[in-house]
Amino acid sequence: MVAVGLNCSWGDKIEDELEMTTVCHRPEGLEQLEAQTNFTKRELQVLYRGFKNVDVCRISSELEGETRPNCTNSSSKEECPSGVVNEETFKQIYAQFFPHGDASMYAHYLFNAFDTAQNGSVKFEDFVMALSILLRGTVHEKLRWTFNLYDINKDGYINKEEMMDIVKAIYDMMGKYTYPVLKEDAPRQHVEVFFQKMDKNKDGVVTLDEFIESCQEDDNIMRSLQLFENVM
Repeated sequence: MVAVGLNCSWGDKIEDELEMTTVCHRPEGLEQLEAQTNFTKRELQVLYRGFKNVDVCRISSELEGETRPNCTNSSSKEECPSGVVNEETFKQIYAQFFPHGDASMYAHYLFNAFDTAQNGSVKFEDFVMALSILLRGTVHEKLRWTFNLYDINKDGYINKEEMMDIVKAIYDMMGKYTYPVLKEDAPRQHVEVFFQKMDKNKDGVVTLDEFIESCQEDDNIMRSLQLFENVM
């Protein structure tokens, strides 16, 4: 993405809307982001304010018009005066959302999916582009994004180990206090069933086309893969 520079007069004009003059990183112009996402200008303003305080739960619930009880906890906010978020902040946020489990690995993988530049930080543009897909994208867009989450080494394929890593991270995050109680080998059984269905040509890896086709063919897979949307 090409960053749009902000001159002083334009920055002063929208200071009450975005407060961009107080951060080191300045996001792209609202018009450009509005054109690239499924959000309105007003929604982008809400997102930016929330992003500066890193209150992911609150801004997501506001956009969807719902209230989540655990979003009222002020401890879920982390200051982000630089306008970028690092992996440690992601881990702190998810640790608070899932206190009965270990969310560190899921937060790690999710952060890598948001960090499209792979430079160890997530800018507002990265965040809002991904959120646009997750909340307002088509089924195909959401599946493509999910494929990227599972493709840990970014080689264009998902192998069984990668799928196991993500699924185990989700189970670990949910913790031991689930109902019904899950068996210890539940993640591996989960992966074995899914991988067998997805690896259509039995070459040991799942391509993007195989992934999308399998998900669209099987409602159970679709429901299970939607889990990550609920833990955003």
